[in-house]
Amino acid sequence: MKILIVDDNLLTRAMIKDLLTEMGHQVIGDAENGDEAIKFFTEQKPELVLLDLIMPGKTGLETLKELKALDPSSRVVMVTAVQQESMTQQLLEAGAAAVLHKPFMYGELEEVLKKFQ
Repeated sequence: MKILIVDDNLLTRAMIKDLLTEMGHQVIGDAENGDEAIKFFTEQKPELVLLDLIMPGKTGLETLKELKALDPSSRVVMVTAVQQESMTQQLLEAGAAAVLHKPFMYGELEEVLKKFQ
């Protein structure tokens, strides 16, 4: 699967990329903020976006809404350390395909990605 990683933390992006590559997925790009994510998404059309919730500038929720407006069929998995049921519900209602809570294990990421294969 062709995946875009969006997270403001370079180490987090690198860790997720390593996990995805090990699972046999193709990371076609990474972005450190919402604006980069939108630009990359429109140019490259990834099959899946892993999107951090809390980033400087445009939040993950704002970015999610913009991605869904650009392509209602886009598949976006929100990645967040916020463990509030109300936030998870808000993300799902905004169009997130799934919510993955940090810190996550290899198996948790793998389980979420199986939904899209």
